[in-house]
Amino acid sequence: MQQLSRRSALALGAAGAALSLIGISSTAQATPESAAADVAKFAGGKTPVAGKISIELPEIAENGNTVPLTISVDAPMTDDDYVTDVLVLADGNPNPGVATFHFTPLSGKAEASTRIRLAATQNIVVTAKTSKGAVYTASKLVKVTIGGCGG
Repeated sequence: MQQLSRRSALALGAAGAALSLIGISSTAQATPESAAADVAKFAGGKTPVAGKISIELPEIAENGNTVPLTISVDAPMTDDDYVTDVLVLADGNPNPGVATFHFTPLSGKAEASTRIRLAATQNIVVTAKTSKGAVYTASKLVKVTIGGCGG
């Protein structure tokens, strides 16, 4: 293993500072457009319909590091008609993808709970696919008072 000299470390630091001065950042920020592109890819070319998805999130998250999230989809969970996948995106995080949940008819309900990390105030977008090809979507704004990832 090669040691990093003080001169090399200073050169790397100076290069990083120069890049930040000209506006090149090592961390990308998701945008509503990148989240919409992820939804389009997940939906496989189908246009998601608003509705059938319930999102439980606090309106104001006092700490972006641990925000409770519960999603549920109002859909039958029978052998021939059930929710197969649910995608959760945050359009203001460094990476919009937060979670993907997979369901089968044996799941009984298309419902999941977790805690997510949010960098700032942003929209949470949830998209669900069914075994019959239907795609549903919903979104909710969460105001974050203390930064989570990246803040």
